[in-house]
Amino acid sequence: MKTTNLFFHWAPRLICILAILFLSMFAFDVFNPNFTLFHQILGLLIHLVPSFFLLVILLVAWKWERIGGIILTITGVILSILVFFPNYRHNHSVIESLGIVAMISLPFIISGILFLADDYRKSRT
Repeated sequence: MKTTNLFFHWAPRLICILAILFLSMFAFDVFNPNFTLFHQILGLLIHLVPSFFLLVILLVAWKWERIGGIILTITGVILSILVFFPNYRHNHSVIESLGIVAMISLPFIISGILFLADDYRKSRT
């Protein structure tokens, strides 16, 4: 297997896994000593719902690259919109809001495009 084949095969998977782990880190803000253990675990599970959703999309993309790549790209674009506007209302800075969008949703767009590129590369050979 050539190096480019390895890149297009593993890069989207690794980027998506790292992005999901990055988003999952934000769920840990739920821990508070004033809450019971049950409420903390329940809050953690609720905060991890987007990560579980993205993990399902990753599993679909792993099996069917074209479908998963399209879904990941669309999810990244929708996530960009959902992240940009609340952040812009909060900080009134386009540059800062775009930076936050780039950190949170751009990895999913890039991963989706790389899944599509890998599927296209495989279909041509």
